[in-house]
Amino acid sequence: MAFEYFEKAREIMQKLEDTQQENIHAAAMLISEAIRSGGILQAFGSGHSYAGAIEVCGRAGGLIPSKVIRDRAEGMYESVEGNAPFLMRTIDIQPNDVVILISNSGRNPMSIEMAQIIKEKGVKLIVVTALEVSKSSTSRHSSGKLLYEFADVVLDNQSEFGDAALDLEGLDSRVCGTSSFSTCLLLQQTIYEALKDMLEKGYEPPVYKSANIDGGREFNAVLEQRYASRIWHL
Repeated sequence: MAFEYFEKAREIMQKLEDTQQENIHAAAMLISEAIRSGGILQAFGSGHSYAGAIEVCGRAGGLIPSKVIRDRAEGMYESVEGNAPFLMRTIDIQPNDVVILISNSGRNPMSIEMAQIIKEKGVKLIVVTALEVSKSSTSRHSSGKLLYEFADVVLDNQSEFGDAALDLEGLDSRVCGTSSFSTCLLLQQTIYEALKDMLEKGYEPPVYKSANIDGGREFNAVLEQRYASRIWHL
């Protein structure tokens, strides 16, 4: 039995290793600096990109000073211009924070307008996108800009057009998306390097323990109190 998706996954992993090392390091340094300076990590993804946001915020092995930016409409209006400012009014973003925006195409107004507002605040921005796909796409925003153009660092998840990677005989459409797992790999390696940098600089990073191990909840609760005003709200 051939494991076609496994083969495609190995191919993408190699591409990530070959092309993204410098970008991962640069993104990690932004996160390390933000946390060491008292800021937090915030992440947003619409649609399936939401999976990447929750992969780096509020989970075991990740940073306690982190928060998912939640879109209560769950992406329903991501392609409609003018909605992001209403969402961003509810989000507390400080100058020493760092924000990750995840969008495979990078063409929808929601993420583009969020990026505009984030950069107007002087906040560092990491964008995760399928870079070649995005560059070949037409922006749905009246500015004509794409999300990656606002980034301090771009992490290219190497996904293909349409975010489906495999062909099946007898089916017109390609199947099996790759952006979720490749984004996860990029972001987890970035977090690892950020934590390593903090330790090398003499700063002990506040990292979540699993709530499913003895003492985990209690450990987390103590550290969460340090950041309660930043992480326990919309």
